[in-house]
Amino acid sequence: MMFNRRQASMLVGAVLAATLSTTFAQAPAAPAAPVRIRGAIEKIEPGSITVRDRSGEVVTLAVPASTTIAEVLPMQLADIQAGSFIGSGAMPQPDGTLRAIQVVVFPEAMRGTGEGHRNWDAVPQSTMTNATVDQVVVASGPAGRTLKLKYKDGEKTLVVPPDVPVVTLKPADASLLVVGAKLSVTAVMKDGTPTATRITAGRNGFAPPM
Repeated sequence: MMFNRRQASMLVGAVLAATLSTTFAQAPAAPAAPVRIRGAIEKIEPGSITVRDRSGEVVTLAVPASTTIAEVLPMQLADIQAGSFIGSGAMPQPDGTLRAIQVVVFPEAMRGTGEGHRNWDAVPQSTMTNATVDQVVVASGPAGRTLKLKYKDGEKTLVVPPDVPVVTLKPADASLLVVGAKLSVTAVMKDGTPTATRITAGRNGFAPPM
């Protein structure tokens, strides 16, 4: 079945609404559960953006003044040092280690953000670990680096191949949001409208790996 843009936007909004309605039904006193949207901006209007998700669906999101906007910038793997606070999407390995899919090196002002280890929605069975780098082991040859991570109540060993994207973030404003910009959006239903609470976007076609 083919949908035009307005129908697709309504469909994604309905899915978002249904997800959040279920959350409210299960825990009425809890805040709305966020939904992650990854894609590119197709249209910009005052107070809103229309995004085509990587699945091909299209949704229009309200972007109030309270929305946090951050620019994602590439970094080198060698820039990760002991003491860095990072977030890494990864795949669990049979030996108990994690194999990184992407790594975000948080600026100092964001140290402690989302600290811990949990499931992640980027790919099936993936995890997200936000933690402090306790030790960096540089492998010989093309093997990349192994990071010993520590977070409250736990620790993990993260293997980072040399081809894994490594990025950092810096504060940005709505001028970063242009048609074609690649972005990752955290959204909730607010007053019946899909609303962006956080937007992470790249400049000049750079795509956030989150």
